[in-house]
Amino acid sequence: MPSLPSLSRWFPFLAWPRPDRHLLKGEFSAGMTVGLMLVPQGVAYAALAGMPLVTGIYASLIPALVAVLFSSSTRLGVGPTALTSLLIGASLTGLAEPGSAQWVALAAWMALLSGLLQLVMGVARFGWLLNLVTSPVLSGFTQAAALLILASQLRAFTGLRSDLGALWSTPSLGHFDLVAAAFGVCSLALLVLARRWRPNFPAAIVVVGAAGALSWALGYADGGGSVVGTLPEGLPSLYWPGLLSWSQFSALVMPVLVVTLVSFLETASSAKVESQRSGERWNENQDLIGQGLAKISSGLCGSFATSASFSRSAINLYAGARTGWATVFAIALVLVVLLWLTPALYHVPQSVLAAVVITAVTSLIKPATLLRLWRISRVEAMMAGVTFALTLATAPRMYWGVLVGLVMNLSHFLYQRLHPRIIEVGLHPDGSLRDRHLWHLPPLAPRLLALRMDAELDFGSASALERHVTDHLAIQPEITHLCLMAQPINRIDITGVETFATLRALMQARGGILHVSGMKLPVDQVLRRAGLLEPGPGLQMYRTDAEALLVLQQIPANAPAPGNPLKIP
Repeated sequence: MPSLPSLSRWFPFLAWPRPDRHLLKGEFSAGMTVGLMLVPQGVAYAALAGMPLVTGIYASLIPALVAVLFSSSTRLGVGPTALTSLLIGASLTGLAEPGSAQWVALAAWMALLSGLLQLVMGVARFGWLLNLVTSPVLSGFTQAAALLILASQLRAFTGLRSDLGALWSTPSLGHFDLVAAAFGVCSLALLVLARRWRPNFPAAIVVVGAAGALSWALGYADGGGSVVGTLPEGLPSLYWPGLLSWSQFSALVMPVLVVTLVSFLETASSAKVESQRSGERWNENQDLIGQGLAKISSGLCGSFATSASFSRSAINLYAGARTGWATVFAIALVLVVLLWLTPALYHVPQSVLAAVVITAVTSLIKPATLLRLWRISRVEAMMAGVTFALTLATAPRMYWGVLVGLVMNLSHFLYQRLHPRIIEVGLHPDGSLRDRHLWHLPPLAPRLLALRMDAELDFGSASALERHVTDHLAIQPEITHLCLMAQPINRIDITGVETFATLRALMQARGGILHVSGMKLPVDQVLRRAGLLEPGPGLQMYRTDAEALLVLQQIPANAPAPGNPLKIP
């Protein structure tokens, strides 16, 4: 019979602490705080994704439960998020009518495919792929997406009845529903003030509830105002979106990949904060499994892809959540709302939901980030800028921004690997070996070329090292000693072995010596298996740079007789 530790690897909820009265009291308080935020945000984000509003509550129920049971990070606020919802809404634009049965089916397929991809990645332990997306690329994409979210909410927030063209040609307040605009502006002001002064207070549900009550008292819905309307009560039923045609599948491939990537990066940003506070290592592969199962369950409920909300996760931690029991209590509150309280949302103005979304995404807009990146690294700042610009320019197909940013990042990484830092070293007055030309230092010895390559000796850097050596030897034919300061070289592959053999043969052909200092054991073992470290007159090995300097500084100005290598005194 499997032991508990082995079972908890696949079923993390088995490792939860046994609940007691003291623990449950704190978890209940934190769960109620997050649950009161989850309901209005879920409804608002469903509107952002172009989905029926009740699916936002569906996505906050079963998927959140599945995620907390099967993820290693148990204090994340899983459910609908602004960024993932925007990606879904933007990706499906032009493929179906928002809110229609076909739109719902395509959104469900996005959740199923994205969840399946994350599940496979987690089981195969491919969480390391997360490292391919750098912070500048993610920052550029996130900030552009935040602006697109804000732009998408302006019509509902201001109560704009006509299109922007009509407003531009004939500016007039008659284009706006002023009552809706008043609801939106007042709600936004209250939410911003609450976030600043009481960040752990569930202001969203209070504002939404108060706005709904005022809307009912004013008869806003009866007067033709835009409100949430009727939401179906009861639990979601099992939903199957039907089969995809080849054209639909092709249209969803790129959006699914980006939703998978971006949603897991959202999860990572929250999970890393949690792991730092708990002092435990983040298990990204188990979180991939949990988030993948959550998306699959969301698709089977007829809802859309979920993710981990940074804001709700932060509130959960701030409210004192210690285990997954807090999320269970939050889900219980959502269940109560779904079963009995959805009629209370009928009179809530759509502009109030827009204010909830705007409040959530304003924290993503950080203009100073690009300036900070420019001061640190102009290349990476340009990557962030291009990602930002392309995300805006290609909307609604804004996934091209993050994909181009990813390609730029990988290209820059490959360029750096193909152009490693190779310097000729000299002895600095402080006793260290530094770039001879940068610090204007004399050579270590006459007829000596002493090089240090700060990279692995593999297929990416080997040709650069060989080219560097041959170019120097062509310019300085008097050189008969080549010293490779090998301390920075951690790994060598077959191409590197061949380059090492080439350098040794090159020095032997000149009647010279190849000196190698500080070679690490993994590199040493590979070269010995290749038979390239056999003792001979053309090769000298040194354990340390200090040992090498003792010998190299004794190289005479005139060439030694062939077959008489330098000896350590």
